Amino acid sequence: MRRFVGLMSGTSVDAIDAVLMSISGQAPDAVKWQLDAFRSDPFDGDQRSRILDALTEGTPAALTALHADLGEWFAEAVRALLGEAGVTPGEVAAIGSHGQTIWHIPPSEGRRGSTLQLGDPATIAARTEIDVISDFRSADVAAGGHGAPLVPWPDRVLLAAPDRSRLLLNLGGMANLTWLPPRGGDDEVVAFDTGPGNVLLDAAAAMASHGRERCDVDGRRARAGTVDPELLGELLADRFYDQRPPRSTGRETFGPATISELARRRALPMPGPNSDHEAEEVDAAWAHVFATLTELTAVTVADAVARWVAPRPVDEVVLAGGGARNPALVAALERALAERDVEAPVRTGADALGIDPDAREAAAFALLAWAHLEDEPGNEPGCTGASARRVLGSKTPAPRRPGMGRPDGGSR
Repeated sequence: MRRFVGLMSGTSVDAIDAVLMSISGQAPDAVKWQLDAFRSDPFDGDQRSRILDALTEGTPAALTALHADLGEWFAEAVRALLGEAGVTPGEVAAIGSHGQTIWHIPPSEGRRGSTLQLGDPATIAARTEIDVISDFRSADVAAGGHGAPLVPWPDRVLLAAPDRSRLLLNLGGMANLTWLPPRGGDDEVVAFDTGPGNVLLDAAAAMASHGRERCDVDGRRARAGTVDPELLGELLADRFYDQRPPRSTGRETFGPATISELARRRALPMPGPNSDHEAEEVDAAWAHVFATLTELTAVTVADAVARWVAPRPVDEVVLAGGGARNPALVAALERALAERDVEAPVRTGADALGIDPDAREAAAFALLAWAHLEDEPGNEPGCTGASARRVLGSKTPAPRRPGMGRPDGGSR
């Protein structure tokens, strides 16, 4: 078995997830793998602010500097992972680095899509002395696809159960789903973005706390309020929710600007040293917003399942992403699914998948790096809208010292 590192930083911009995996076999149904190590390195306040600023108002100079610095931060995460695992760079075949998505434009009305991820692969390769596979989305976009979602093929290889169908719901910054038939079945995977996951809740938490909070911890703010039906109706009017898959979205559609406009339109009290409002008044006014945003995520996920996954059988539902740790969101989602006759058990945690759910996306990019070296296509055209399957990613070789060889014993 060869070893691969997978790196992921998602739309929540909370951490760099890194996995070390051993992989061998043949895709899609004869791959053998094991997760050797996993760690998650949270972004510090300055790092996160720089990324979030780049998403909204990044200048060419700021984006260029961030591209290089993200490469350094990703490399640090790899070195820490290998240090914990007691593995040397020479034992790793390649790193699969997703990068940090800065902007994502889905194809529409005859216009091709485009997507941009930062995190300089040459810097990662130089600092770690390991080849890097990156820029995974561009090949699918060039084939007319969205470049997203890219986890369906890895999900099928890694996580399909032998005797039952699975619905994987990833409640990250954006929410997305993957429906997996039993392993070895002929049915196609179904996967697409359902809409906002935590992104609007996170933006509201930052605004309602004057930047002190990154998220609605344990759903406490949502549980202090009640759903505002009028506001929920306004939010549900977005045309995205009626788009048929393949579909994808991002902060360009659902992001902090959505919350800023909501706060302005509703004249919500704002916190801060110069505020005329007491903290209790601010929290009370915003509690209903949190309850409504939580309901928005739950309802749009459940509606997407009912509209685009049914009538396929759903034997179990498995939650992943930061939203899986929000009891208010999980309860709202369970209720919304049951109301739409999706009554499969809802599970969370490593026992549900055989892998830490937080490691799932990083593991997907470790597998896609393996697929790149195997010349194995890694996209699912039925999920992305691409015209054909494509080998994903571009390879950046690490600098070689005299006498260095490949992890499999060959020459480079």
